[in-house]
Amino acid sequence: MSRLFEPLTLRGLTLPNRIMVSPMCQYSAIDGNATAWHHAHLGSLALSGAGLVCVEATAVTAEGRITPGCLGLWSDANETALGAVVATMRAAATNSKLAIQLAHAGRKGSSHAPWDGGQLIAVGDGGWQPVAPSALPHAEGETPPRALTVEEIAALPRAFAQSAARAARLGFDAMEIHMAHGYLLHEFLSPVANRRSDDYGGSFDHRVRLPLAVFDAVRAAFPAERPVGVRVSATDWLDGEESWTLEQTIELAQRLKARGCDWIDVSSGGISPRQKIALGPGYQVPFAQAVRKATGMTTIAVGLITQPAQAEAIVADGRADMVALARAMLFDPRWPWRAAIAVGGRVAAPRQYWRSVPKDASQAFGPIVYGQR
Repeated sequence: MSRLFEPLTLRGLTLPNRIMVSPMCQYSAIDGNATAWHHAHLGSLALSGAGLVCVEATAVTAEGRITPGCLGLWSDANETALGAVVATMRAAATNSKLAIQLAHAGRKGSSHAPWDGGQLIAVGDGGWQPVAPSALPHAEGETPPRALTVEEIAALPRAFAQSAARAARLGFDAMEIHMAHGYLLHEFLSPVANRRSDDYGGSFDHRVRLPLAVFDAVRAAFPAERPVGVRVSATDWLDGEESWTLEQTIELAQRLKARGCDWIDVSSGGISPRQKIALGPGYQVPFAQAVRKATGMTTIAVGLITQPAQAEAIVADGRADMVALARAMLFDPRWPWRAAIAVGGRVAAPRQYWRSVPKDASQAFGPIVYGQR
């Protein structure tokens, strides 16, 4: 029996397998509103058979977007537009569950889309003033962000909670909070971006204060039977200078666990262009393994996981409880089908597609009956 295709229960939610479609920014929204692209893109991924399909990083405020094209959930218009996409996903999905990732871009906000270069957009050119823990630019030569006031920081958990309540109304089965990749909550965690000397900076206890407050607010706003997880950057990849480390990630995970966090999605990097990432197949899996071993929490491994046998081994060996795929799923939206055939699992496929299943692989799809006149 494939371990990758075993069910996993998180609170009141049971996932049919251990495969997650990672949240992937599409930079294709208008004023935070989902568009026809999201219907096509997310509808396709909902057909994949993955146990959990997570909607891209979704901003909790307008200034919390990475780009002007980023998805949002701060307004009634955002909620209405995304609700139509959720309806499309529900219609397309067989037994996949739906999640959404809530985020704030921090000092990485007001940027061009990656295919337009990714640089900051000046206010005079249609951008906005990014905010951050401290007035430190992400990259050398960039205009510094504005440091948040204590009052503005105190309002952020409410913004996340309001978006979480909207997501609950839309019927999302689960939620992930983005504390990784150099965005605002990671900026508070890492001394690379956080040089504050008040209650939100300096010591570890002070740097985790806002991220933990955001988690508490979201957990309270989202139905108790639905799980809430967190994506972290396990390391800043900046040896030789003060930065966020795996050891600090484990301590943060322990504190999140005590507050009822249901999973830790373990990524890395993003806080600085100076990072030196040791890329390779499954390069972030050891971080997930370390967090799982130290905390006993459900962990998700991500990062150049591309092959079914590789994913199966990660779960079967106990290095993580789930795997999350991004680029591999974009290239092959039926990756879970191929994985089920390769590792002896079983996956649900929509009956409209049954005719595509090879006869010698039908055992991976359960009973298929397809007559034709």
